[in-house]
Parts: sequence; structure tokens; C-alpha cells
Amino acid sequence: MSEDINTNEQTIRYEDDNIRHLSDMEHVRTRPGMYIGRLGDGSLAEDGIYVLLKEVIDNSIDEFKMNAGDRIEINIDDQLRVSVRDYGRGIPQGKLIEAVSMLNTGGKYDSKAFKKSVGLNGVGIKAVNALSSRFEVASYRDGQVRRAVFERGQLQSDVTEKTDDENGTYIFFEPDNTLFINYQFHNDFVENMLRNYTYLNTGLAIMYNGRRILSRHGLEDLLKDRMTNDPLYPIIHLKGEDIEIAFTHANQYGEEYYSFVNGQHTTQGGTHQSAFKEHIAKTIKEFFGKYEYGDIRTGLVAAIAINVEEPMFESQTKIKLGSLTMSPNDGVSINKYVGDFVKQEVDNYLHIHTDVAEVIEQKVKESERERKAMAGVTKIARERAKKANLHNRKLRDCRIHFSDAKNDRKEESCIFITEGDSASGSITKSRDVNTQAVFSLRGKPLNSFGLTKKVVYENEEFNLLQAALDIEESLDTLRYNKVIVATDADVDGMHIRLLIITFFLQFFPELVKKGHVYVLQTPLFRVRNRRTKIKNKKVVAEADAKTEGKKTDFITRYCYSEEERINAIQQLGPDPEITRFKGLGEISPEEFAGFIGPDIRLEQVTLHKNDQVQKLLEYYMGKNTMERQNFIIDNLVIEEDRPEDVYE
Repeated sequence: MSEDINTNEQTIRYEDDNIRHLSDMEHVRTRPGMYIGRLGDGSLAEDGIYVLLKEVIDNSIDEFKMNAGDRIEINIDDQLRVSVRDYGRGIPQGKLIEAVSMLNTGGKYDSKAFKKSVGLNGVGIKAVNALSSRFEVASYRDGQVRRAVFERGQLQSDVTEKTDDENGTYIFFEPDNTLFINYQFHNDFVENMLRNYTYLNTGLAIMYNGRRILSRHGLEDLLKDRMTNDPLYPIIHLKGEDIEIAFTHANQYGEEYYSFVNGQHTTQGGTHQSAFKEHIAKTIKEFFGKYEYGDIRTGLVAAIAINVEEPMFESQTKIKLGSLTMSPNDGVSINKYVGDFVKQEVDNYLHIHTDVAEVIEQKVKESERERKAMAGVTKIARERAKKANLHNRKLRDCRIHFSDAKNDRKEESCIFITEGDSASGSITKSRDVNTQAVFSLRGKPLNSFGLTKKVVYENEEFNLLQAALDIEESLDTLRYNKVIVATDADVDGMHIRLLIITFFLQFFPELVKKGHVYVLQTPLFRVRNRRTKIKNKKVVAEADAKTEGKKTDFITRYCYSEEERINAIQQLGPDPEITRFKGLGEISPEEFAGFIGPDIRLEQVTLHKNDQVQKLLEYYMGKNTMERQNFIIDNLVIEEDRPEDVYE
């Protein structure tokens, strides 16, 4: 059997020996994206190393859910190497090797040993094994321990011996740094993940690098920790069989949801979250006998967690639930199950706690009044945005969007918000038109702090930006996974950055809280020197490798900090040529392509549990001028120019 494949250059033979069979571990290493979504270096919460950590912890959580072990010990050494020890039943020792190295092998297929588990596909721990330079597993059962060591998925040793340790499982892994380039675990992301586990598993104690993480009140604790505005009434926390909800209202725009299935944080929601949104609004409307769903949900902050037998997720990373029923056997729909619980429990609560019902109605009335007050403005603005979308000169759109349900690359979609034509021109010419859009601001946007949402519709730029993102109603229709603020690295650029972030925090806080907003990091300096002046052969060799053998007169380093500049000078000296980039418009499209390509540097805009949004905005963007002036005066540092700070 053979065929010829015709290309522009030549005809390539297609023979039997072109057909390859990969082992389980080889397949994971060859196609890691199928198993963990993306690689990355740990600088973003969705990077692959956190998926590896989660896959290991999920197995320990499943033990807790089966009433086997109430503590988990997790250590991360030097932000590189991970160990996880639980005190559950321990992996059955006779099948230990198969359980961690053979795909489609596991103990969760028949739901006898594990009910309502997250990991049902027999894939997760095998992916961790395959993608780690070193992987160790030990199963402790009844005075005996079996230990196995792997390197990049290949078994190196297998020993069984006696032990006095408690039953359970120990996993150690070190992600392969040839795949996860320059990776490191960030404590903020790890702690957020671990806290989510404790919220969903009250009574579970997680020891992280010697520090205890515990939740006593479940989803109520989650909302208290995550809310950045004070609740208008005490958090309503209700529990049932296989379902738990918590909610309140705050003085903020938009809606904010946290949803979980079997302990898995479904960051993109799914059928359970949609059901909750529908029925919480419906129940409150029926209780009062009036009001619109949108007015009821404005300012709502809520969390829902359900347990489902054999859940179906939309990808291996399990961030959106696709299941329609609570169990494949009973046929009870998730929508009905959630709806019945919310209808009964929330309605009962409001009848008993009439003081809370009064506060909710007051909030709904305020939202209704504001909506009606700007109804005329909204209609005009929507018509204007609709016309602009047909030929929006501010938006250079891309082909793939985050809202494209079945596109494998939808999570790559992003939009750069730039200032001025020169900056947007460079990005537009160098971007990937499939996944990267550009929205160009005219200049400094309006400071929206303290203004009502009416300004979103009255201000043309804000209205067009809202329309481009498609977030007027909710984040469910968000068109870009990453909203990237790309401004100059100077005082004016920083001010514009703050104004844009203020706009999002003021009117669309969930966009920030869900981790969609980023700041583009661009180099401050270009340091280069002629190849003939550079003595270090390693530097020259590295430069040649990056240019794929196409020799150039110069070897160039782009530096994002003063430290990187100094290191580049030491590498490329003597007398290198140093250029200080004053704005994005000064960077050529050819150079810019490298800064927004696979090696793009992004800084995620995050909010911590102690951040009070309104207080932050009032301090930095409000009218307390003297307070800010005094702070600046007290912290002002004046540095004299050094001779080496003179750039060509």
C-alpha cells in the first residue's frame, strides 16, 4: 500500500513504515494538549503544571469523599517539585503500575468503589507520569508498601517492602522542564486551588508546605473570601442531598458565579450553573410576583456545587459541565433537580426571613429604576453599536472566538486594547488573524469611577468596547478568552491602563474575577551587538538556533527589566547598542510578532480576598487628591541618571 502526497516542493512517498503506533506514555508526551489543555510555564492559572497537580489531588479528594482519610499533605519544593500524601485506602498494590501508566485503566468505571467522582476516565494520573521527568508512587496498605519510580513515563524501579506507615497513597512528580520551559508553581494559584477543595469538602484538612487550610462553612466561606464588596444581607447558605448553594447581593454591576461539580471548579459553568441562574431569578420573581430576571440578578454573587454520577465534561480539563442528568440511570435532569431545590428552599427561606426579603426587593427596585432611567440611551447606543459592528473601525476582529462552542482553539482567542493608531498598527500587522483581535482607543478613556452604567451607553468608546466583547448581558457570550490591555510602558500608558481596568472593575467585575483581564508586557530595551564582537560561542550558537541558521550581522536581546538589560550587556559586550523603547508604536511589526507570539508575556489582573474594589477605586481613581498627593510625596524616590543609562 502506498500513495503519493504532492506538495509545492516535491512528491513525498507515503509508505507502510510511515504508519506509527505510539505507546500510551509516548502518545501523552507527543500530544499533551489532548490531556492537559496547554503547557505553559506556570505564570497563568490555566497552565498545564496546575492541571498535573489537580489530577493528583483529585484522586486524594475522591478518597475523602468515600470516607477514607480526612487530611492531605502537599509540599512544593523550590516551586518545582511536588509531593502529595493522602491517608485513604491506598491504590490496590497488585495493579499499581497499570493504574499510573496505562491509559483507560482505573477503579472508577463501575462507580462501586467511587461514587460521584471527578476522575472517571482513567487518564489523569497517567498524564502526570508521562509529562514528568521523575514520577514516584507509593501505595501503603496494611503494613506493606509498594513503590515505583518512573522517568518520563518509563518504569525505572519497582519495590515492595514492609512499613509501619498509615494506609494511603504518596505521589511525587517533577514536571519535565523540556516541555514546561522555565516553569514554576505560583503560590497564589496553588492556594486558590486548595481553598476550593476545602470549601467543597468541609472537614478536610489540607497541609500545604506546613500550613493548614480548612473550611468549616463550605460555600459560605468561599463567598466571604471572594467577595470584594460588602454583602447587602447575610449570605444565604442552603444544603441538600448532592447540592449546595450560597448567594447574596452586593452593590455592584453584573453577576458573579462560582460553580462546582464533584469538587471540580467549572470555571466556564455548564448545565448546573445555567439551571441555577434560571431558577434563582424565577423563584425570587414568583415570591414578589413581579420584576424582571435581569433586575433580580444584577449584583448577585452566588455559588453552586452539585454531585453527579459519571459527569460528562466538555474537555479533559473539566472546566464546563455537559451532563444533562444527575445519573445516567435515573434520568432526572440537572435543570429539574436544581430547580426543585432552589424553588423549595429559597422560597421557604424568604418567607421565614422577611427582613432579608425586604433588602433583596430594595436592591431589585434600585436596579429596575436605573435600567428604566437609561432605557432610551441604551436603545440608541445598541443601534449605534450594531451599525458600528458592521464596519467597526476601532475593531480588527479575529476569526476564532471564545464563544465558538466547538472550536478547539477558542481558548486562544484574545483581544488587544491599544491606544492610538501607531500602537494598534504594529499589533495589527503582526498578529495571528485567527485568534488575535485588536481594539483601538482614541486616547485616554473616561475615568468611569463613581459613574452609573449609563455612561457605558453614552460614551461611544465604552459602548463599542462592550459590544466588541459582547458582555452586555453576561459573560456567557464573552467573545475573547483573554482581554489584554496593551499600553506604553510610561506614565501615560500606566494611566490609560488604570482607566481601562477601572472601567472593567466598575461595570464588569466578573471579567477580572474570572481571570480574563491581562496586561501585555513589552520589552523596555533592545540590546544588540555585532556578531564579530561577541566572544562567547554559546551566545552565538543560541542566536543561530533561534534564527534557524539564517546568520545576521547582529545578535539581539530584548529586555523586559533593568536586570535583563544588565545581563544582556554582560553577554553581548563590549559596547553594545542599546535602544530604549518609549512606546509600542516604536516597535516594528516584525519585532512585535515575537512579543505577541508563543513567547508572549502577560500579567494577569487579579483580585485577592482582602481587596475591596470600591475602596481601591476610590483611593486611586476618586477625588481624594490630597491623600494621594501625600502618599506620593512620602514615597517619592529621585534617582540621578547614571552614565550607563544613556541610550542610543
